[in-house]
Amino acid sequence: MRGRIRLVGAGVTAGLLAPLAWWAARPDTADGGPRPVPVDLRARDPRATPAARRVYALLAGLENRARRGEPSRTVIGQHVELHNERYNASYGDYRGTKQPGYYYKKAHDITGRFPGFVEVDLGPGYGQPGWAVGEPRSYSRSSWPGCRTYWGYAEDAVDLALGVWAGLPRPADGSYHPSGTHVDCASGARVSLPQNGGGPAGIVGFSFHQPYPGSTVKGFEQTRYQNSPAARDGGWFGRVVSQGTAEHQALLLDLGYLADHLQYLAEHGVPVLLRPYHEMNARLGHGFWWAGQDPAAYRKLWHVTYDYLVGTRGLHNLLFVWAPSAWEGTFAREPSAYYPGGRYVDVVGVDDYSDTPRRPYRGRRWTEVWYRGLERYDRPRVMAESFYVPLGSAQPRTLSDTPWVLWTVWGQALTYANASSPTGKNTPEDVKTTYSSPQVIAGPGASRTGFDWRSLHKT
Repeated sequence: MRGRIRLVGAGVTAGLLAPLAWWAARPDTADGGPRPVPVDLRARDPRATPAARRVYALLAGLENRARRGEPSRTVIGQHVELHNERYNASYGDYRGTKQPGYYYKKAHDITGRFPGFVEVDLGPGYGQPGWAVGEPRSYSRSSWPGCRTYWGYAEDAVDLALGVWAGLPRPADGSYHPSGTHVDCASGARVSLPQNGGGPAGIVGFSFHQPYPGSTVKGFEQTRYQNSPAARDGGWFGRVVSQGTAEHQALLLDLGYLADHLQYLAEHGVPVLLRPYHEMNARLGHGFWWAGQDPAAYRKLWHVTYDYLVGTRGLHNLLFVWAPSAWEGTFAREPSAYYPGGRYVDVVGVDDYSDTPRRPYRGRRWTEVWYRGLERYDRPRVMAESFYVPLGSAQPRTLSDTPWVLWTVWGQALTYANASSPTGKNTPEDVKTTYSSPQVIAGPGASRTGFDWRSLHKT
């Protein structure tokens, strides 16, 4: 069983970064084990912000401890589907619309502690025409229609991300809604984000379920391969990644929408783990419009996206996360051909829906196949999406056997129950076991956090 380590205050930089900078300089471990991962984000982006570098140093430090066989810990995360929480009455563990951040707060309701990582989804929209926003803001007035029905979740996304990073409520700091409360301009509904103690509470990420470039309607149905031009036109994807085409211009329009929101967070000092174009290794026709395509064209899509966000838009607050689907051979294939390269990726992960705690894949230890398979990329390894918390009655040793640096539970799966699973994906006891474990780094709460999130803000 892995012991507890203390990663607080100056320990993030003095206790992790300095020793690991020495370790990373070594060509290999003394016993021929896994190579250490880079520890300074500037190896990929020389202009990376100090806060982004500290977040990366935390993740890289945890990864390198695990690679050396030393006690390590896992940041526990929660994905939040803001568009479903706000507008889909059938979503989640009760019928009725919910306040944004419902499943962020639900972890605290169960355990007394918030997640240490929250990922929000800026896409896909909610089946509405064109990109739009709720209340017009500085980043949206010139490009995106404001005060549109079903688009308030876009501003909730940046508000929640800032609230996790800097706290809710917080003193007026030039950002929107530091109290966490406002009135939606389209519906008149009162919106209240979860209050988490008023200070730094964790780290944040964005995913982007992007409807196909050129889609007039922005919604989840438009992210699917079978509903995109790719299903009817074998040359369409190639035009998307080729400069000078109408399809490429449509791609840049979508990326502009993403970049405007990320820029707001950059201006307020928020690092973001950005996870675009995930599950790219799904077989053609079984996933998103970018999945199952020619690997070289997919890598070009990633490079175009990177160059636009970092080069054209100057966003240096980003950590890029590459996350294939679990490659079990039927739905998804081995993903290495799709890897964009170390110059473009900071963190590697997996979306695992083929593996369950009670029926691990091929009889191996739960999540082990994916954990070992990602080792070759020499990057911090994360469980990017899972229906399950890592620790519970079925698998109490998950983080001892596979010490992922971050583990994110997908949305409503935290408490979701249906006829075939009457107790849900996770029992309250399993959620409590995970959040109370000394192997886990969570957010603030009534009990100890085991980590000083303010340390990531120090200069």
